[in-house]
Amino acid sequence: MLQADQISKSFGPVKVLDGISIALEPGRVHAVIGENGAGKSTLMRILSGYLEPSGGGLLWEGAPIRFASAFEAERHGVVLIHQEILLADDLSVAQNLFLGREIRRGLMVDDAAMDRRTRDVLAELGTAIPADSEVRRLSLADRQFVQIARALLVPNKVVIFDEPTAVLTPVETEKLFVVIRRLREVGVAVLYVSHRLPEVKAISDTVTVLRDGRHVTTAPTSDLDPIDMARLMVGRDMAKLYPARSAGGGAVVLAAEGISVPGYVEDASFKLRRGEILGFGGLVGAGRTELFEGIVGLRPSRGGLELHGKPVHFTDVRASMKAGITYLSEDRKGKGLLLDEELRENLTLAALDRFARGGVMDVPAEEEALDGAISRFDIRVGRRNLLARQLSGGNQQKLFLAKMMLLEPRIVIIDEPTRGVDIGTKQQIYSFLANLAAQGVAVVVISSEMQELIGLCHRILVMRGGRIAGEVSGDEMTEDEIVFLATGVHEIGVETAVEAARPA
Repeated sequence: MLQADQISKSFGPVKVLDGISIALEPGRVHAVIGENGAGKSTLMRILSGYLEPSGGGLLWEGAPIRFASAFEAERHGVVLIHQEILLADDLSVAQNLFLGREIRRGLMVDDAAMDRRTRDVLAELGTAIPADSEVRRLSLADRQFVQIARALLVPNKVVIFDEPTAVLTPVETEKLFVVIRRLREVGVAVLYVSHRLPEVKAISDTVTVLRDGRHVTTAPTSDLDPIDMARLMVGRDMAKLYPARSAGGGAVVLAAEGISVPGYVEDASFKLRRGEILGFGGLVGAGRTELFEGIVGLRPSRGGLELHGKPVHFTDVRASMKAGITYLSEDRKGKGLLLDEELRENLTLAALDRFARGGVMDVPAEEEALDGAISRFDIRVGRRNLLARQLSGGNQQKLFLAKMMLLEPRIVIIDEPTRGVDIGTKQQIYSFLANLAAQGVAVVVISSEMQELIGLCHRILVMRGGRIAGEVSGDEMTEDEIVFLATGVHEIGVETAVEAARPA
């Protein structure tokens, strides 16, 4: 159907793809995996008409073809579903689906017809998002489904998914897999890009591995286990994904008593100790994120909070940062980084006081800090004047970490620390968090990945319905116990609950 033939791509002196060939076949799901910066996004953008190759070319049904734009690729039936949410926040769901291709009755836009079609498409995806809802009011997961629905509104021959499940729950992921299987059954060629290797194993027929812009291997998925994929991606043994835990269990640094966040959390109490990594698990919507947004002053909250034994109440996040608490949002693109600013401006934004000299920014000091951050966090960039949006997902997360660590916090709260990053970068982030704890920093990890919590944390608190349902530690830190607390299921048994909640 669509084939890349010895594709190369350079940006200035930096070569990001070097002689890549890949063939997408009708009725097959072809996965492309690799570390952040391996060239996956560039390859997808070339296949879908957003970029032109520097060398090599594309073949369409065996004949050479050149897509002058993404619009031309879409006219041929090739569509890319972006990882980034590219929707108009002020428009409704239906208006977003039909933006630029509105249904008309005479000279007038037929809103009723677009609403009906929108409901039908969303129903096919297994979701009941209202067609008339403003996109800005939707969760990240619902926005992703709207973006997928827009791409599937018309029949296509090739559908390219870029990290489609990064913000989806396990149940929502399985709904998407139903759609992908349906596309495969009707002869659509699917290209699937994901860092979640168990998903790749579950949904794909063929896997291509890229490393540093070069082709490593293409093989039937049945021949590779996730650990094999990981080794091929990073070129090293990934058996020790999680670092050894430090002792933890020092003095209490943060004590929450009866914290409530109106509409989200009720009566949450816990203690965080010096040098420990405390995990917060639970299903999406359980109130984990809102609890800590309330604690650091991003949301109104009530209840008792003690920092190093002294009562505190933060009404804005600047106050909590000044007190030594750093919060890293799960939404690094929307809330963590200024995507259209360069690395230096992003790095020093939260610590401007350190770099201001008489009201003027000390640019050499900022550049020195950037040198240190690039080295310490292994931020992989070809040139320093890149915009944040030009970094891969893993390098964006590293930049976000580096930015917040300039504050030299004593308490670090990190929400979904490895969402949308490859397994090699995961290993680096885990090691960094473990080192922080070993140095006496108290760390809170909020994560939807149960294995991440089990492998990294000293203790795990599980939330359900806005309340803390229980705590697990030691040998009790198992997927069974976490799911049992997260779901509160007694009748169907833990085994069934685990299968329902485990990522596909």
